[in-house]
Amino acid sequence: MLFSTFEVTRQAFHRTSLAYAIVNLKPIVPGHVLVCSTRPVPRLVDLREDELAELMCTVQRVGRVIEHAYKADGLTIACQDGRASGQTVPHVHFHILPRNLRGDRFAGSQNDAVYRELEKQEGTLPQDLAVTSQSHTDSRDLEPLRMDADEAREPRTLEDMEQEARWLAGFFEADRRGNVHKFKS
Repeated sequence: MLFSTFEVTRQAFHRTSLAYAIVNLKPIVPGHVLVCSTRPVPRLVDLREDELAELMCTVQRVGRVIEHAYKADGLTIACQDGRASGQTVPHVHFHILPRNLRGDRFAGSQNDAVYRELEKQEGTLPQDLAVTSQSHTDSRDLEPLRMDADEAREPRTLEDMEQEARWLAGFFEADRRGNVHKFKS
């Protein structure tokens, strides 16, 4: 599975025939994930109608799971569509960030600061993805998990991302088997 030209199969936690969801390399808040079209196209306008419909349904379904899993009060859902908007990876994707009324770094008067953080993150994403996809996963070399929205955020290890992806995939599996109540809408 590719996110533009980057291999992300091990970070995926949900897939449909036309869309998939992956954990984020440098999450701005815990639970920050991406939902991408399966076909790597740069802009929303490049998607067929069936691809766009499936992508939006996947954004909705993943959003419900993320809100439930991270006990959020709401979500920030964003798409940077084209270079002028800050998109640096030429593959349609939506950011989903769980948000809380209290205890959220971006709550209250800082609510819109989350968009500045998204722009900063997109700026280094291609380089960060390239480094991570080429790195080794020897457990002796693993860095500690960092999920705070500051300048010193380092990309997470592949092992950390795989662990979160397996955890999130469990919510979808339990839902398929009917073992969980419907998530709040």
